[in-house]
Amino acid sequence: MDAFADKLGRIGAWCGQNKYLGAIKNAFQNFMPATIAGAIGVLWTNVLVHKETGLGALWDGIMALEVLNPIFAAIQFATISCISIGVVMLLAQEIGEANGESGAFPAVLGFLSWLVVTPTTSHVWTSLNDKGEVVFNSGTILPEGATSLTTVGGIPGSYTGATGLFTALIVGIVAMELYAWLRRQDALKIKMPEQVPPGVARAFEVLIPTFIMLTIVGGIGHACYLGTGLYLNDIISKYIQAPLQEIIGNNLIAVMFMYVLISLFWLVGIHGNNMLAAIKEPLFKPALYTNMAIFQGKQTGEYATFNMTMLQMFGEWGGSGVTLGLVIAIFIFGKRADNRAIASLSIVPGLFNINETVTFGIPLVLNPILGIPFILAPVACVALGWALIEMGFCPPVVLEVPWTMPPLFLGFLATGGSLMGAISQLIAIVLSTVIYIPFVIMYERYQNKQAAEA
Repeated sequence: MDAFADKLGRIGAWCGQNKYLGAIKNAFQNFMPATIAGAIGVLWTNVLVHKETGLGALWDGIMALEVLNPIFAAIQFATISCISIGVVMLLAQEIGEANGESGAFPAVLGFLSWLVVTPTTSHVWTSLNDKGEVVFNSGTILPEGATSLTTVGGIPGSYTGATGLFTALIVGIVAMELYAWLRRQDALKIKMPEQVPPGVARAFEVLIPTFIMLTIVGGIGHACYLGTGLYLNDIISKYIQAPLQEIIGNNLIAVMFMYVLISLFWLVGIHGNNMLAAIKEPLFKPALYTNMAIFQGKQTGEYATFNMTMLQMFGEWGGSGVTLGLVIAIFIFGKRADNRAIASLSIVPGLFNINETVTFGIPLVLNPILGIPFILAPVACVALGWALIEMGFCPPVVLEVPWTMPPLFLGFLATGGSLMGAISQLIAIVLSTVIYIPFVIMYERYQNKQAAEA
């Protein structure tokens, strides 16, 4: 056990110190308030003030607020539909600061480096939908047989939204590392006299590295287009992002294995979610935003079963290890005063999905008995969530909800205001509690035996 814990600890330390994983994790976390604001916009325009799919179908009076819908639609567009822009700027800022840069210029460079590989024109054409109706479509690549109406300026929404996230991550890292290397070359610095204000002197100092970096990044993007006929974002989306999402993001076994790893990290005292956040978020957030677009009617296609909020709804309620089930099991079957005292302290934080009190209070760290359900319970709950959504019992998860949202409310909101979402999460709570119960009884017997021998 000690050797295993030591190996996991070394892996955790490497992940925690890795500049790129840390930057990706921080970029997504820092952008989270914006995406939640966008989710509120979706909730307003599709669940509350909507005469067909929302509360407006039941109560006409609320439609008096429809005049505000364009405001909330604009919030959604500025946040969720432009997430790639926000993430690349935040990621570039993180990488720049890690490389010794200061100020906001790294974020600007991140945006510029992303923009120079992004097309600024797109085709507009017509096609027939499933009902035989003529609809307008747009994109950078004209499909075979489509009738092109015109070419318009502007960045296509497919590049600014979730499908552009991998491009934002890759370009942000590569561009900022290239810029950092160029900044270290003294021959590229323009030296200004001492009388020149510091701000002006610094602007000239970074001028050549900035120009060379943007030229190289833009050249790579243009070379990709000349060689393949596809823009860099299309290449990354088709050959990197889509296969990874299919292999990992759409695979029950892979997701279950991911939660085993998260729990194992926790059992040796390392924050498992933080360790894998840089992997989880680029894979599962695009699926969430795709579901959101389908829910709004802005996109067609099938809902993704697994996405970021779905994993929080079934695999992380009450905290990692779905330990609210452990707290409930202790209240029902626990007899020892010390365990019940810890459970009493843990119930309120657990309702807001914070579980450090129970994790380090019981403790679960290096606990061979309770460590078993700590691994099994989230895996079983995720599998349960997958099954409930696949069979149609639980609606697809379509909205981003703050991770501190209490269970049941989380399920209700995440599924677009569906009561079945709350019921599905209640079933997961019951399942987790049932899994923890026999191990709580076994653990208390072990504690009593240890106390008798002391």
